[in-house]
Amino acid sequence: MSARTTASHATPTSRPARRAARRARLAWTGALAAAALASTALVGPAVASTGTAGIGSADRGARHSATQRALDAAVADGVPGVLARAETRTGSWSGTAGLGDTATGRERGARDHFRVGSITKTFVATVLLQLEAEGRLDLDDTVDHWLPGVVSGHGHDGRRVTIRQLLNHTSGVYGYTADPDFQRKVFSAEFFKNRYRTWQPGELVAIAMAHEPDFAPGTDWNYSNTNYVLAGMVVEKVTGRSYATEIERRILRPLHLTDTRLPGTDPRLPRPSGRAYGILADDPAQTVHDVTELNATMAGAAGSMISDAADLNRFFSALLKGRLLPPAQLDEMRTTVTPEGGEPGSGYGLGLQKTRLSCGTVVWGHGGGVHGSSSGAFTTADGTHSLAVNFNADWTGDPGQVVEAEFCG
Repeated sequence: MSARTTASHATPTSRPARRAARRARLAWTGALAAAALASTALVGPAVASTGTAGIGSADRGARHSATQRALDAAVADGVPGVLARAETRTGSWSGTAGLGDTATGRERGARDHFRVGSITKTFVATVLLQLEAEGRLDLDDTVDHWLPGVVSGHGHDGRRVTIRQLLNHTSGVYGYTADPDFQRKVFSAEFFKNRYRTWQPGELVAIAMAHEPDFAPGTDWNYSNTNYVLAGMVVEKVTGRSYATEIERRILRPLHLTDTRLPGTDPRLPRPSGRAYGILADDPAQTVHDVTELNATMAGAAGSMISDAADLNRFFSALLKGRLLPPAQLDEMRTTVTPEGGEPGSGYGLGLQKTRLSCGTVVWGHGGGVHGSSSGAFTTADGTHSLAVNFNADWTGDPGQVVEAEFCG
C-alpha cells in the first residue's frame, strides 16, 4: 500500500511541549509524563464540546464537568481532538472536544478507535501471569531458560534476567527505541519511507543487544520497550502461539472486547476512527503531519494494540476486580517498584502503573504514547470507577490532566 498523501498544518509549539512530546514518541512509555500544555495555536478550527451520560444512566454529565473542562482545555492548548469515557457504579459518561479529522472538519467521536501504545503492556503481562497461574512458567525463570542466547552481547546476559524483571522494568535491558538509527528510521522524516515496514521481534531485540545494558539486572529501574518485546517472545515460546493470539483468546473474547485489535502488519485503523497527528523529531519547522497509517510491528508486544475507550475501561475494571487473574497473581501484578525520584505512593508493578493523584486517590492502569496518539486508562483499586482518554496528537497535551479532573475534580 502506498503512503497516503495528506495536507500538513504548520503549528507553532513551545520548547517544553516539543521536548515532552519527543520523549513520549521515542519511548512509548505511556507514563503520563508531565507534558506542557503550552501550544499557541490550534491545528484546526475549534468545535463545540460534547458530554453525554449513558443510556438509562443516573450518572449525569454534571458529575464529569471537570473532566469535560480538561478536554476543552487540551483542545484550546493545541490538541486537534480529544475523547474520554468514564464508568462508575451508576453508569457511563462520554465526552469529546475538537476534531477527529482536520482536513474534513469531522468532530472527534466518542466511539473512535485509536492506537493505545504502551497500554498493550498490561495485556501482555496479564497473559504471562495467567500462564504462571497455570503452572506453565515461573516469573523468576530466567529469560535464557525460554529464549536461550537471545539476550546476549555487550554485557547483556539472559541467564541473569528474569521474566519478572522484564515486566517491572528492572532488567536493565537497553530499550531499542533509544537507538539513534532506529529513531532516525521511525521518528524522523524517514518515517514516511518506513511507515509500512515490517519489523520482526528478533530484529528489535538485536538492536538493543548492540548496546550496553542500562544497569545490572535487579539493581535499578528504567522503562525499556525491549522488555515487552521479549515478554511477547516468551509467550510464544511457552504456548506455541503469538502474544496477539493469546491476548485474543484469553482476554478479548472472554470480556467481549470487540473493538480491540492486534493489527499485525495492517496499517489502518478500524472504523469509526479519526486521524492521528504528529510532529517529526528532526523537523525545525515543527510541521504537523497525518501519521495515522503505520505498521505497528515497530512497537510489537510493547505497544501495537488498537482499542476504544469503552473496551479499555472494561478491561481494567475486570482486571482489578479479579476476573482475569487469581488473587496471588493479581497481588504480584500490583507489587510495585518506585523509581528513584518517583512520586511517593506511586510505582510500577508488572505491566501496571500505580498513580497517587493530587487529591490522594490511587488509581491503577497504564498510559500509552505512539505516533499521533497519547492515551491513558485508569481505574480505582476496586475497579468500580474507570476512565479512558485519548488525544490524537503526540506533541502537546497531557492526558494526566484529564485523569486528575475525573478522579479529583
